[in-house]
Amino acid sequence: MITQRIRIQDSTIDDSVLQVALASIENGNIISVPTETFYVLCADPFNLRVIEEIFLITKRKEWKPLLLLADSIDQVEVMTSGLKEPFYEIAENFWPGPLTLILPAANHVPLKITGGTGTVGVRIPDSKVTRTLIRSFDNPVTGTSANLSTHPVCSTADDVLIQLGGKIDLILDQGDTRGRAPSTILDLTRDPIRVVREGAIPLERFSSYLSP
Repeated sequence: MITQRIRIQDSTIDDSVLQVALASIENGNIISVPTETFYVLCADPFNLRVIEEIFLITKRKEWKPLLLLADSIDQVEVMTSGLKEPFYEIAENFWPGPLTLILPAANHVPLKITGGTGTVGVRIPDSKVTRTLIRSFDNPVTGTSANLSTHPVCSTADDVLIQLGGKIDLILDQGDTRGRAPSTILDLTRDPIRVVREGAIPLERFSSYLSP
């Protein structure tokens, strides 16, 4: 496979490029797109063949859940169940942005996505290019980092090509994401809320939601 690379000059995505990327996902391929942290792998989360391919090409352990990227709260609600405060307040204050929330998964979310946990990690990225693509797809997409398991995450398309070139269909190259930390992860299925990982958003910004 030859990985196609399309360079994007600004924060908007040309309609012709959008259609190429959208068709690739709809046809069951894996593509890489930028976020405000690092490049990620986008695919249809309900296409189990392509999900298996993500695990294969990244050498990711099959029991590990896959993150989902959404464009809106409505899309998040489709993939989750029983959402309540403080989810909506946190989402309003920190999305779009580098925050992943672990939430109760809806029954139709594939086990390959949840890792059999009954939960799903979701975020709305602060990338107009990627959100436009997700909006056009009209469904959340996978958002696992575009790198081999145990290898460094990728902040440029060149980094992605070094690790995954020839294994994915397309890269939308928006240059260096300048990401220096992954998303912060909070588990909202626990009471009190559990911090899974401190990342790009410092934990002190969540002080009102976390137990002292």
